[in-house]
Amino acid sequence: MASQLRIGTRPSQLAIAQATLISDRLAAALPAIAIEIVPISTSGDRRTDASLAKVGGKGLFIKELEQALVDRRIDIAVHSMKDLPARLAPEFRIAAVPEREDAHDVLVTRDGAPLGALARGSRLGTSSLRRHFQARRINGEISVEPLRGNLDTRLKKVATGELSAIIVAVAGLKRLGRLADLKSVQLTEKDFIPAAGQGALAIETLATRPGTGTSELARAIVGLNDARAAYETAAERAFLAALGASCVTPVGVKATLEGATLAIRAMLFSPDGAREMLESSVEPLDPDLAPSTAGADGERLAERMLARGADAMLADE
Repeated sequence: MASQLRIGTRPSQLAIAQATLISDRLAAALPAIAIEIVPISTSGDRRTDASLAKVGGKGLFIKELEQALVDRRIDIAVHSMKDLPARLAPEFRIAAVPEREDAHDVLVTRDGAPLGALARGSRLGTSSLRRHFQARRINGEISVEPLRGNLDTRLKKVATGELSAIIVAVAGLKRLGRLADLKSVQLTEKDFIPAAGQGALAIETLATRPGTGTSELARAIVGLNDARAAYETAAERAFLAALGASCVTPVGVKATLEGATLAIRAMLFSPDGAREMLESSVEPLDPDLAPSTAGADGERLAERMLARGADAMLADE
């Protein structure tokens, strides 16, 4: 077994916290191994002066980490699942999807006011077109402004009054232990279907790495996989890929295991927010929770939306 494991991650406080969660679990399973967290600044971290659409999309948050995998400077990379493109390059794979955190969005304000109660002209910050249009469905009187930067930077804009409110993923606040300190309102999945993979982490490795396929370390990494999280996110990612969604597509999709079924809900907006499409499906659960089965379920939902005209909405991007 390898005597050292290098975990690559983005350098933000949240990314380090997420990598530490994985490090702690692997250290408990393999106490003899030395684990190092390697922060790697990505293009997305450095380019906070423009929207992701203008500077290359969310792939900017992973390409330096993937290069570090190729160069063998790290052994695994820990990502927020929603930062990954719907299809990875063939030389990489998702080795494990740990248990998923809460996937909801949350509204953070200075006084805890709900979204519908924000006054006319209130300034809402979000980096997501999906959240922009979903918020405007609830309150058309607010002004929505683009917001980049790490979580602390975003929260500070509310604390100082620069923004009236922001919408972020509740998972990040929970992982940083910040949720209890804030005035926040959880947003329902009925109105705010989240981004694909929201709340989930992905452990990425090279698709083939000699000598690790049957090693104790490889088994420990696979042991972090949560079958439910892997199944749900496989459906969501396959939906995005089949739909042909890009990094700028304002789309939300959430798959949820409910008893013996997999329920999937999706919400798509046109690039200007003038048109929207909702679709859902309920599929029988694969008793083996094979991600490929969930992926096929996600693809069928995308095909139904394309048949209803989603391709015309995507063509406007």
